[in-house]
Amino acid sequence: MYVRTVLKRFNILIYTGNQLDDIVLMDLELDDLFESKTVEDDEFRNSKLALRRAYRELGGNEE
Repeated sequence: MYVRTVLKRFNILIYTGNQLDDIVLMDLELDDLFESKTVEDDEFRNSKLALRRAYRELGGNEE
């Protein structure tokens, strides 16, 4: 997954054994990276879209 590659650049590895939980945690980590101006706008946007798509495909309920 593209997002895992982005997070790995910052030594952030997420694996809980549950894909939906992984997506939620990756989303939170991306938010933190963006707030600290560590990740670029385009990369942030693309990552968020990829996570949203993966969440939807796994049957998660978007709020």
